[in-house]
Amino acid sequence: MTPPAGVVPVTPGPGQESVWDYPRPPLLERLEVDIVVVFGGVLVCRAEYALLIKETSHPPTFYLPLTAWRSGALRPTRGSSMCEWKGAARYFDVVAADDDGRELAVAAAAAWDYPRPRAPYDALRDHISVYPDRMDEVTVDGEVVRGQAGGFYGGWITSAVVGPFKGEPGSRFW
Repeated sequence: MTPPAGVVPVTPGPGQESVWDYPRPPLLERLEVDIVVVFGGVLVCRAEYALLIKETSHPPTFYLPLTAWRSGALRPTRGSSMCEWKGAARYFDVVAADDDGRELAVAAAAAWDYPRPRAPYDALRDHISVYPDRMDEVTVDGEVVRGQAGGFYGGWITSAVVGPFKGEPGSRFW
């Protein structure tokens, strides 16, 4: 996609991708990778792969298998949103609890999924994403992830991707 007037994409280096080379509608791909999510000092998720959504101007959003989440770490909460491509999302609080089940911390509406994703995103069923900046730490193969700016967007920024990214100041109408 051609960037809006005044937007100059960063040239990717070796091993990097530009979000301006991502398609619209988004691409869904599987990535074999070690992902660790820590919240409230507790390991709440460890996954050996992720499903990535790659969409023009956005860093990839990583969706982790439901089975990789610690029991009790996801609590359904109120609220929903609609993606024109993937369908209706529902939200979860992320809950850190000790081994006795006592809550240590709660991140309200910090995770979401698509319980009935539209085709061709069916593989997202039973996969959960999380806002990295609302966790203590999220890593991809040991690299600390930075969350996409803007509060609403769920992209995960690593050294493998360059922008500029939707959500940054001045990007409202991209």
